[in-house]
Amino acid sequence: MHTKTKHLSDGGEAGFSLGEVLIAFGVLMMVFSGLIYGYVQANRMAEFSSMTLAAQSYASQGAEQARAADWRPRDWPHATGFGTMDELPAPTNYTETSILDVPIKGSPTNSDFAFFITNNITITTYLSNPTVRQIRSDCIWMFPLTSTVYTNTVILLRGPDQ
Repeated sequence: MHTKTKHLSDGGEAGFSLGEVLIAFGVLMMVFSGLIYGYVQANRMAEFSSMTLAAQSYASQGAEQARAADWRPRDWPHATGFGTMDELPAPTNYTETSILDVPIKGSPTNSDFAFFITNNITITTYLSNPTVRQIRSDCIWMFPLTSTVYTNTVILLRGPDQ
């Protein structure tokens, strides 16, 4: 039994046309661009999550430091200031600037790589009888990829001798 093979010179078809190859490359590029976009978005969300968690930690730290201050309103004679019975009298505003504690490449003291935050701590009288103070800590920071400013807030209520 003898089979006859077809050659291109005989007028047969073999391979893909230029249009089919271009369409295949187009589909491949769309798939790869979708994969890359997904990776970039996941990286951006991970960076935002780490920065907002660090900012929330700074806000909590500022509120807890203010809460740890000595406040004994029943002591006599009444005095305010460091080392007295009322170390943080109401109303008090305290502002602290620091560097956001997130993993970065380079020196954290270099302004090109550092993410600066401002922590505003405000102490006000919430109730007068019984005396209750409100401690509010606002951590203000900027997300560098979008230059959007965000604020993380912690609010505590504190009674005397607590």
